[in-house]
Amino acid sequence: MSQLKVLRAEDYLRMPWKNGGGSTEEITRDTGAGLDGFGWRLSIADIGESGGFSTFAGYERVITVLQGEGMTLRVDGQDTRALLPLDPFAFSGESHVSCTLLGGPIRDFNLIYAPQRYGARLQWLEGEQRFFSESGTLLVFSVSEALEVKVGNSASQLGRHDCLQLDGNVGLLDVAINGSCCVIELTAR
Repeated sequence: MSQLKVLRAEDYLRMPWKNGGGSTEEITRDTGAGLDGFGWRLSIADIGESGGFSTFAGYERVITVLQGEGMTLRVDGQDTRALLPLDPFAFSGESHVSCTLLGGPIRDFNLIYAPQRYGARLQWLEGEQRFFSESGTLLVFSVSEALEVKVGNSASQLGRHDCLQLDGNVGLLDVAINGSCCVIELTAR
C-alpha cells in the first residue's frame, strides 16, 4: 500500500559533509544512517566558498543550484558549463569534483542514488502541469512559496523547500502540480 507524507523544510536534519568542508540539510532518503547505506538521498547544501566535493563511490549525483548566482564544476579535470539556478547537472559520485562559485555563496539541491538499486528521473516543472507516473517512489520538492500538489484524490500544500514523498506505489499515479518544483521518480531495480 502506498504511503504519502509531506516533509517540512524546518524539520530537515543538518549533518556534516563527508569531506568535513560544510554541512547539508537532509530532506529524505530510503534507508541507512549517516552517509552510508542509502539507495537514494535528497539534500540541500550550503556552499560558502569554492572548493572540493565529497566522493560517493557507487552512486550517481544530480545537482541543481537553488539560490545564488551559480557555479561551475571541474569534474575529472573537465570544466562544466556555468550552472545557474534550476539548471540540473548529473555526474558520477566517484568523480573528482570541485566547484568555483560565480558570485558568492549558493544553496544547491542534490539527488544521490545507487544506479544498481534504483532508476531515477529528475525534472524541474513550472506552472500548471499534469503527468502520470508508475514510479515506486515519487518526490515533489517545492521551490515556490506555495505549491499545490494533487496525487490521485489527495491534495497537499507545500511551502518553499517542502517535499512531498509517496512510497510504495504499484499503479499509475495521476499527478497535478501548480507552482515551481522538482519531480523525482525512483524505481527499484
